[in-house]
Formats: sequence, structure tokens, C-alpha cells
Amino acid sequence: MVSENSGDDGSIELQDHADGARGTGKSEKDWLPITSSRHAKWWYSTFHNVTAMVGAGVLSLPSAMASLGWGPGVVVLVLSWIITLYTLWQMVEMHEMIPGKRFDRYHELGQQAFGEKLGLWIVVPQQLIVEIGVDIVYMVTGGKSLKQFHDIVCPNCKKIRRSYFIAIFGSVHFVLSQLPNFNSVVGISLAAAVMSLSYSTIAWSASAHKGQLLDVDYGIKSSSTKDVVFNVFNALGDVAFAYAGHNVVLEIQATIPSTPGRPSKIPMWRGVVFAYIVVALCYFPVALVGYWAFGNTVQDDILVSLKTPTWLIATANMMVVVHVIGSYQIYAMPVFDMMETVLVKKLHFTPGIPLRLIARSTYVALTCLVAISLPFFGSLLGFFGGFAFAPTTYFLPCIMWLAIYKPKRFSLSWITNWICIIFGVLLMSVASIVGLYSIIQDAKTYSFFSSRKMTLLISVILSSRENISYILFWDYFVQACLVKSICIHPTLASFLILCISLESAELWNSASLCYRKFFLKLNFNTTQHAVETI
Repeated sequence: MVSENSGDDGSIELQDHADGARGTGKSEKDWLPITSSRHAKWWYSTFHNVTAMVGAGVLSLPSAMASLGWGPGVVVLVLSWIITLYTLWQMVEMHEMIPGKRFDRYHELGQQAFGEKLGLWIVVPQQLIVEIGVDIVYMVTGGKSLKQFHDIVCPNCKKIRRSYFIAIFGSVHFVLSQLPNFNSVVGISLAAAVMSLSYSTIAWSASAHKGQLLDVDYGIKSSSTKDVVFNVFNALGDVAFAYAGHNVVLEIQATIPSTPGRPSKIPMWRGVVFAYIVVALCYFPVALVGYWAFGNTVQDDILVSLKTPTWLIATANMMVVVHVIGSYQIYAMPVFDMMETVLVKKLHFTPGIPLRLIARSTYVALTCLVAISLPFFGSLLGFFGGFAFAPTTYFLPCIMWLAIYKPKRFSLSWITNWICIIFGVLLMSVASIVGLYSIIQDAKTYSFFSSRKMTLLISVILSSRENISYILFWDYFVQACLVKSICIHPTLASFLILCISLESAELWNSASLCYRKFFLKLNFNTTQHAVETI
């Protein structure tokens, strides 16, 4: 049942009185994060859009310029700014294209355009990839910036692994994720937006103050044709990532009140225009001045290239941390909304603080774990930028516009939308392939977990068995690895865990024979004792 309720400000709010009121006097729609509060001001949308769009991507733009060169780089940056502003305008217009009905979520608009079932299958997987992918990348970015801040402020301190800083960054979100909706995080979003403008200004102004390198080179930095092609495609993915904010725009607009005389698209578009002015002030100076100063030697994070003055670079890194804290929450809110919708409406959990605490904390923990396992900063930007951001930002709104409004063939609207679609499809194809290739290349040289941790983990698992020979064997084996820093191969480790968990004597004997040969090559008594124990 759908009814219209007039809010305190005279706005019309649609409420879905579903089966799950649970006797609280409120519908489930009043509890879910996206629709629980519709009292946002137009400048809220400016804060949220700046926080969602400007982020880690801006720091990689000089590197993208280095791969593309002056001419193509400037063209891609300007063209992306224009196209994404146009597609964002389309989404703002389509939010209330049917009088009296609001499409509060991206997938609801997809259902209107493609049908109930097909719309879900087209939009939801892409939206989840974008939002979860962004949160993982921002976990990596936050941990990386924290580490850089630590290393700059205390260069003589003991070196700490990046994974620990990612865990520290992730711990903040266990608290912030409990904030109920977009309007409750507006203060964090404001701080994040200010920080994004501040560290972008530091990045380009420090580059300008540093001046050009003596031997600056603007030529192609790769020697082989294959590397040139891969770098160009990855740069396109970085640009796509930098302009991605459309995945949360309808959810942001859903928080703005709407009346027949003043629909939500008016204040929302006002906020978007101001947001895109801020985006231009951040992106173009950083990309152009950063590339001008460092040429093709610029790092994929320009703050890494800037080493002096140290106090300024340390401050900029901490600003990045504050900004991505806000960005994480903005992109996580629609995911929380989907999770809680399924838990309450489909699985019939009772809405409340315990459900929110468990569900959101689980999400934060999983994104943190993946970020620790896959800290490929530059490659992740290229892969997620191409595979997920390009469709939802560059051409999916255009396809929806064509499906809903059906403009006349070869009209200006029809031609414009097809240009955006072709550009977006090409961007998605090339950037996602190269991003995945870069991740595979980085994975070859990255150890997901250190050998000591792997060995200790296996030891704990296997020592839970009752057989004393297992316990003694692994006790000595751990001692051997700690002394000699022996790396246990993950395949063999997995095989050992499997054979013990299945309590298979034959599998255990086969595994122990393999390790006998391995151990007998070591020249100390404790290992020999371990072999004899079997």
C-alpha cells in the first residue's frame, strides 16, 4: 500500500506500508537508511557529491596524464567532465519523471527502464561492484596514507607493515558505520569535502612551487608497445574512477524534500553544479600541474612524488585519510540499505540497533580483510574504474534515458546519448582488461601473508587434533620456520590441513613423507626430532 504523507516542511513523502511494521508504528521505509530522512538541504548534496567523486582518483590523474600525453590527456579529462555532468543531469531529471513517484535507488530506476526482474539483474550487480569496490580501494588508500604520514613524521621509527595501517583505518568505520542515514553523516561529508579541496590544493601548489625537474621528460615512459598500450588503457580506467559518483546520486537526492511546486530536482541540480565546480578546481590543476612538474616520472599517487616540504606532505596525507573516511561512508550507505532491506523484508529480521550493528560491522570487517589481502592501489583503480564505474557513470544512464523517453532517431538527444554509450563501452572494455592484467602482475611479487603467520596459523589449526604426534610435529616445525624463516608453500599447507581435517591416515602418511624429504635437508636437531616423532 502506498500513501502520501506530508512532512513538517510541507513535502510529500511516499511511504510503503509493507508487512514489516513490527508494531512500532513505523514502516520499514521509515527505518531504512535511504528513505528514513527527507529533510536535506541543497548544499547537503554538494557535500555528498564532492565526497563521493573527489577522492583517491584525483591523486592518480598526473600519472594518467603521463601515460596519455598532453593532447590526449587533456581531451579525455575535459570530455569525461562534460559527459559525466550530462549523465548526472539525466539521473537527477529521472528521479521524479513520473508525477507522485520517486525513484530513490539506482536499481528502482533500472526496473522502470528495463522491467522488474531485468532491471535488478542489470543494475544491482554493477552497483554493488562499484560501491564495495570503492570501499575496498578506500581502505587501501586510507591505510597507505596513514603509513606515509607515519613514515614522514617519524622516519627513524620501526617500519610497520601497510596491512596494520589498513586495519587501523578500518577500525574507525566500525563506529561510523552505525550512523543511520545520509543526513546523519553530513558533518563527516562536509569535513571530507573540505579535506578533498585542501589536499588537492596542496598537491598542485606544492608541485608548482617545486617547479619542473631539470631533466623532465613528457615522452612515453614505456619502452615496448605492449607496455604503452597497457599504460594508456589503465590511465583511462583511472580517469573513469576519478569521475565516478553516479552510483549514489539517486540515493542522495532521495534525502531532499519534494513538493509539486518545488520538486527535489531543483535543489539537487543546484548542489550538483556547485559540486562539479569544486571537482574542476580539484582535478584540472592537480592533473596538469602535477604532470608539468614531474613529467613521465610521476608516481601513481602524486603525494609520493612530493617529498618536500615534509610537514606539508604529511598534512596532505592526513587530509586524504579524513576524506576517504567520509567517502567510505557515502558509498557504504546504499550497501547498508540493500543489506537491511533483504534482512528485514525478505528474511523477516526485526529492525533495530542489534541488526544494524551486526550487519554493518560484518561488512566493514570483510572490506577491511580484502583490502589487507589485495593492496594493489594503482591496479585496483584501473580495474574497478573500467569494469564497474564506466557503465554506471558513462552509459547506463544514457541507455535508461533512451529506453524511457524514446527520443526521435538522429535527434540531438539521440545522437548525444549514443556518443556517450560508445565512449563508455570502449572505456569499460579496455580499462577493465588492463586493470586485471596489472593486478595479476602485481600479485606475482606480493606475499598475501608472511611465512611465519601462515605457519603459525596452520599450527594452531592442526594442534587442535587429539593425536599427540600432530602436536609435536607442528611444534617443532614452527620452531624450524621461525629460526630459518622457511616459507611453507600454500598448496602443501592447504593439503595438510585437508588431510588432517578429514582424519585420513593415508593422506597424512603421504604428506609426512613429502615433508620428511624436505626436513632432512635442514641441519639442526629439532627438525630431525620432529620427523622421528611421526
